[in-house]
Amino acid sequence: MAGEILDNKGRGEAGWDWPAIHPEGRKFGLIALAVSLFFLLALDWELIGWPLLLLSFGVFAFFRDPERVVPQGEAAIIAPADGIVTLIEEVEPPLELQIDDGSGFAGLPNGTVTRVSIFMSVFDVHINRTPVGGTVRRVVYIPGKFMNAELDKASEENERQHILIERSDGLKIGFTQIAGLVARRIVPFVKPGDMVAKGQRVGLIRFGSRVDIYLPAGTDPKVMIGQTTIAGETVIAEIGQRGLIEGISQ
Repeated sequence: MAGEILDNKGRGEAGWDWPAIHPEGRKFGLIALAVSLFFLLALDWELIGWPLLLLSFGVFAFFRDPERVVPQGEAAIIAPADGIVTLIEEVEPPLELQIDDGSGFAGLPNGTVTRVSIFMSVFDVHINRTPVGGTVRRVVYIPGKFMNAELDKASEENERQHILIERSDGLKIGFTQIAGLVARRIVPFVKPGDMVAKGQRVGLIRFGSRVDIYLPAGTDPKVMIGQTTIAGETVIAEIGQRGLIEGISQ
């Protein structure tokens, strides 16, 4: 019907719906729910049971996995995480994304690039998504500390996981999942060799953390410090002709 409003799956009229709970979080929510019901029903300890019941709903909410409408323009690089942009800096990419790893596929080129850091609080969706479509070339896990993820040095000292994606035109985008004070595990959904679509889910970080993305040289960010991003939807940069040429040729 002409003028009919469709949702992002092309069905009927658009409307709000309960987001799905990612399977990774269902067990935690069910455990918290079972413990709260034990205190409420078996022991009749309401002082403990009711707060635990609220906590169980909070756990389910933390692992919510809503659908996203992904911008499809070739120039668009989209946010890999929900949260607030806390840092925009000129840096060298991590060595793990640059050095020869023996796979036969080159890493990011040497030289300074723009790093955009997105901090996720415990209230944000923690499913991370790929900023571009292509082939996963690297997934590098590095154990480390659990300091405040908002600190600049968290990029080098915290537990983290680097992911490198190569588009079909040869452009490479790297980003890093960083654990924080409360986060204790980074869960990958992909491995080297996997093909991913732009905005596809690639992993999650449990309970508060940060994601850094390294923009190709010559690419200017379209976001500002303090801006809120939505994983899979917010365009954080657009690749201009200069950025495209430099990102492929170096």
